[in-house]
Amino acid sequence: MYRHHHPGPKGPGFQPLFDMAARWEGFAGPGPGSFPGAGRARRRGDVRSAILRLLAEEPMHGYQIIRELSDRSEGAWKASAGSVYPTLQMLADEGLVDAEESGGKKVYHLTDAGRTAAAEYEGKRAPWEDTGPLGGSPAAALNEYRQAAAHLAQAVFQVGTTGSEAQRAAAQEIMESARKQLYGILSQD
Repeated sequence: MYRHHHPGPKGPGFQPLFDMAARWEGFAGPGPGSFPGAGRARRRGDVRSAILRLLAEEPMHGYQIIRELSDRSEGAWKASAGSVYPTLQMLADEGLVDAEESGGKKVYHLTDAGRTAAAEYEGKRAPWEDTGPLGGSPAAALNEYRQAAAHLAQAVFQVGTTGSEAQRAAAQEIMESARKQLYGILSQD
């Protein structure tokens, strides 16, 4: 949409913000988990440990595992069939899970070796508890953070597109101050 912007003599103006907002799928975004980092790519070990933990509670079929991961992360982790089913097959190849047909579905359960492997994760933070950059309740905290950023971006966009030169200059000073304050938060212990 703004791909061929040519910066003026004072720099790129608001173009970097517009590009960032476009990457967020619009200023408001489609919903929880749309903020960058929310759906972070999972390492194979995350999926593996999550499946072992869930199967330690009860036997499940693949779709149940996918749904349970989404539910437990409050929608912030949407595991794909392309990560869950190959991991289940790998666990079966390692002798950690077995599958039985039930109602036309493969229901997976842990073997004795699988229960031993799952026990290694006891007392450790579950991967669905760490689904976003904010930690804690991932969906709620991340959604609030995303909404605040979207509202800020909307205000910046409004001033940038309809404000006078003096208003845009004042907004730029505020944004520069806010940027420094945000980095200051990260530098605190």
